[in-house]
Amino acid sequence: MADEMKMAHAKQVYGTLCQALENRDWRFQKDEEKLLVHFGVKGEDLQMQFILLVDADRQLIRLMSPLPFEMSEEKRMEGAIAACVASYGMVDGNFDYDLSDGRIMFRQTASFRESQIGEGLFQYMISCACAMVEKYNDRFFALNKGLISISDFVAQD
Repeated sequence: MADEMKMAHAKQVYGTLCQALENRDWRFQKDEEKLLVHFGVKGEDLQMQFILLVDADRQLIRLMSPLPFEMSEEKRMEGAIAACVASYGMVDGNFDYDLSDGRIMFRQTASFRESQIGEGLFQYMISCACAMVEKYNDRFFALNKGLISISDFVAQD
């Protein structure tokens, strides 16, 4: 019974998510079975991809935005430092960094346990994520390509 109630609540939150994206007139791909959506946003420089997942078990909304490149092997330690620097000052969300393969992903979560969720939460999460990914994706890219040093990356923050 509890699992059914969690799933029903998650489906309601998922419906609100889809409505929020439709109200932005954004195109997105639904996976109703997994309660997730995919969409892309064109930034000033790099294309940004987003995944929003309604996690019924944990009663969480999970937003993820993987960067479209991996840090090269010789830049992995600098990438780890840069991810820490970028994440440190954020009010909401962070960059996850996988040292083993150089993947970087922006991540943000919100709990909907025992809560009524409106479109405003999704609008906030999407706007926040777009701003943070747009602010840092080109800097991570430039660091990876050797166009800026880690000192330059830190100084820009």
